[in-house]
Amino acid sequence: MKSSKGKGLLGLLAILLCIGLFGYFGYDTMDDIKLGLDLAGGVSITYQATKADPSAEEMSDTVYKLQQRVQGYSTEAEVYQEGGNRINIDIPGESDANSILTELGKPGSLVFMDEEGNTILTGDQVKSAKAGIMDKNGIRENVVSLTLTDEGSQRFAEATQANIGKLIYIIYDNAIKSAPRVNSAITGGECYIEGMRDYEEAENLAATIRIGSLSLELKELRSNVVGAKLGQEAIATSLQAAAIGFLIVVLFMIAVYRIPGVASALALCLYVGLELILLSAFEVTLTLPGIAGIILSIGMAVDANVIIFTRIKEEIGVGKTVKSAVKTGFSKALSAIIDGNVTTLIAAVVLFWRGSGTVKGFASTLAIGIILSMFTALFVTKGALYALYAAGFQDAKFYGVRKDVKVRDFLGKRKAFFSLSIAAIAIGWVFMGIGASSGKGALNYGMDFKGGTSTNVTFNEDMSLEDISTKVVPVVETITGDPEVQTQKVAGTTEVIIKTKTLDVNQRQALNEAMVEQFGVDADKITAESISGAVSNEMKQDALVAVVISTICMLIYIWFRFKDIRFAASAVLALVHDVLVVLTCYAVAKWSVGSTFIACMLTIVGYSINATIVIFDRIRENLQTKTHKEDLAALVNRSISETFTRSINTSVTTFIMVLVLFILGVSSIREFALPLMAGIIFGGYSSICVTGALWYVLTMKKKEVKAE
Repeated sequence: MKSSKGKGLLGLLAILLCIGLFGYFGYDTMDDIKLGLDLAGGVSITYQATKADPSAEEMSDTVYKLQQRVQGYSTEAEVYQEGGNRINIDIPGESDANSILTELGKPGSLVFMDEEGNTILTGDQVKSAKAGIMDKNGIRENVVSLTLTDEGSQRFAEATQANIGKLIYIIYDNAIKSAPRVNSAITGGECYIEGMRDYEEAENLAATIRIGSLSLELKELRSNVVGAKLGQEAIATSLQAAAIGFLIVVLFMIAVYRIPGVASALALCLYVGLELILLSAFEVTLTLPGIAGIILSIGMAVDANVIIFTRIKEEIGVGKTVKSAVKTGFSKALSAIIDGNVTTLIAAVVLFWRGSGTVKGFASTLAIGIILSMFTALFVTKGALYALYAAGFQDAKFYGVRKDVKVRDFLGKRKAFFSLSIAAIAIGWVFMGIGASSGKGALNYGMDFKGGTSTNVTFNEDMSLEDISTKVVPVVETITGDPEVQTQKVAGTTEVIIKTKTLDVNQRQALNEAMVEQFGVDADKITAESISGAVSNEMKQDALVAVVISTICMLIYIWFRFKDIRFAASAVLALVHDVLVVLTCYAVAKWSVGSTFIACMLTIVGYSINATIVIFDRIRENLQTKTHKEDLAALVNRSISETFTRSINTSVTTFIMVLVLFILGVSSIREFALPLMAGIIFGGYSSICVTGALWYVLTMKKKEVKAE
């Protein structure tokens, strides 16, 4: 006994040592975590097309290509159109605009010419350019591989056929960058440029060709240092809110689950330290949507522990010893934890692969969090629990006992639940229809989606980013009612660019007067212009495609794991339900649909699918032991009732985290937290009241068809 107790104490000491070690390194690396434009500012570069009147298609194509290009600096970099012929690039976490301009170069002006000066190709006819290494007769050569468009392929085939043995000049910004010799006619739209001294030269040439392959030639108009939407004080407040929320969750777990709650608290503390270390190690750019991914993964980490502890209580309730109950509890909870996490991880991988901008950042933090949550729940919590048991906490009273579960008739109320859900969704469509018909828009689209007003103010003194954030932004928020004000400080001047939602004449006048009265600004030095939405059509389309693909992948996985398409179909229908109900909240409450909207919706989907999997896992388990006396409706009611406590406790803990952020956070944090709270509530509701009922209805329909 003494030996066992000693091992238990040593185990606890080892876990505490790991928490302290990783906690220290996690805290130490916090300053190394890249913060996005909305958290820490960055660099903003504005280009203008040299073409007098570029078409919408040319502008859209150039925006999309630049978006793909600048993600090399940050996955959260954004490119959007400003006015009719300008393109703005926002790169978070950067502060040296000149070095970025040097590396990015001058977009456009790329041509391929023959020795007589005839243009063979233009930059927009090059689809891609990549540096690589090719094995040629046992000798490794650095090359640049080119892929051309259909039009470029045809022109290049004709030109190379006519210029065999001659040089083709690659000219960028009126300077010859390379002059490869044509050895044979090149057909098929793919070719290699050889003769590079080293890989760096190949990479530089490939980058030059990529930059020059835009639809339009651009010239630099201005470069700015961008002020964060959230100042340092706001970031500190948000961190404080997160710490308070985390502490409340830990205390809640200990109060409800006793010794297992202590084990989960230890695991969650280690989780936080590891999360910070990995965010820094993988150089993930953290933004508000990224924080959404972290909140979701913390919720899933808590959820995994709740599933395990509920199982342990059940096993103790049927008469097993504590040690046996712990072992069986982990074993029985394993399938639900793996299925829930893998399903959400599939979505995160697809979102990272197909998404762009903020969607990619959300996917990055979510994927890291999911993997960590599975590790801490299945290994750290388990180790801590066994160590606590060995240390002397062996009485069942320390773990709780769950005997008889009160079975509630959820299916008996399914018609009422379905009617309530349909009515909630219908209300949303009605409000969106009213908004669209009145000319105000179906939803309250923020500047990121529909554009807004850019106001240039020249102050009498050079204001710091912190002064702008704490003094100017609150004034602008009060006048415009916009919680997502963005500011940019033009380097080397006292000029500040203030971006808000679209302002009418009265609001513009009020803003100008406030700048004059409160900051002594010369009214003649205030100008305003309209700007287009930062979330480009391509980015929205990428997000939509990513969601569709991930949903299909989740459906296939659930179908494969549960061996029943009705489980998969019910889960997807529940996801659609949750998204549409939260959309109703956006429509009725006129919440701003901005850059965090997509991340909020994705968080809700990830949270909902995890809760649904837990209930379906219990239904699947109970089907294996179903007796002839118990009908299907009773089995589904029993399964939902058995997981009811888990569903409530998980919703409560995740809700607490977001609620504290909402209470203590600044306006933009509140705009972000409010939809998440709604999603948690409706996700919990649909898991308990809708998903099981949907599966039951689909199953009974199939039986009726067979009977007929």
